[in-house]
Amino acid sequence: MRFPAVSGKFYPSDPVDLKDSIEACFDHPLASGRPVRTGDERSIRGAIVPHAGYMASGANASNIYRMLKEDGRPEAYVVIGPDHYGMSPFNTVCSDDFMTPFGPCRTDKELCSRLSETIPDIPEAHRYEHSIEVQLPFLQYIDPDARIVPVMMSDQSPKAAMVLADALRKACEGRDVVYIASTDMSHYIPKAEAERRDGLVLDRIRDMDWKGMYREIADNSITMCGYGPTAVMMMLCDNCSPESIKHTDSFDSLGINRDSVVGYATAVLRPRD
Repeated sequence: MRFPAVSGKFYPSDPVDLKDSIEACFDHPLASGRPVRTGDERSIRGAIVPHAGYMASGANASNIYRMLKEDGRPEAYVVIGPDHYGMSPFNTVCSDDFMTPFGPCRTDKELCSRLSETIPDIPEAHRYEHSIEVQLPFLQYIDPDARIVPVMMSDQSPKAAMVLADALRKACEGRDVVYIASTDMSHYIPKAEAERRDGLVLDRIRDMDWKGMYREIADNSITMCGYGPTAVMMMLCDNCSPESIKHTDSFDSLGINRDSVVGYATAVLRPRD
């Protein structure tokens, strides 16, 4: 069992308070409201979601979880996050279940096993990482029986991203999954500059140009932390188009310090008509 690392910090540790916090995210002016139904015709193949504390990025993140709820339940959610702590020199999967204040969030053991034929299964590497953990209470809220495949990218290079995308494509063949890229955008720069720099990345995402996204990040010193997960998700959804792209930042949600913000972007990807 992988126990919470940021419960009580990024989100409440009490289950009642956590439910209230998530519903407050759905009710926030930056959000689109609570889910109104559970869909039965799946179309979302990928999503981009931020991973900061719920008070900062939860409202924007809730827009994605409303759409996922109303899209219908997949067999598994493949949650791909960056490694902030250098716990592994290479990309890893974690087959251990994740404990949250809502109870265990179960991993899809079959998919984790398939993936581990290429990507090592090292639960210990995931012990402190928050980029996957913060998504799980939202997933449990919209889908109490959610099954996950947690993948942490310690190597976000283009080559490693292509290897991981190929491994996931093979592992998930024949299964109905959603690929969730967990990322924040620019870090600790003025609001206007964050909007400009993040806009360059979002333009490449609109074009489904993951190679161009890498170039923009390098050429403009963009401190997006989950560019690798985003690229992998785009590769796996190469027959899709992004929709409902929304950019916010920490000033929008917290109302403090517009001279040093963190950017948050969300989007879903659906098959092209």
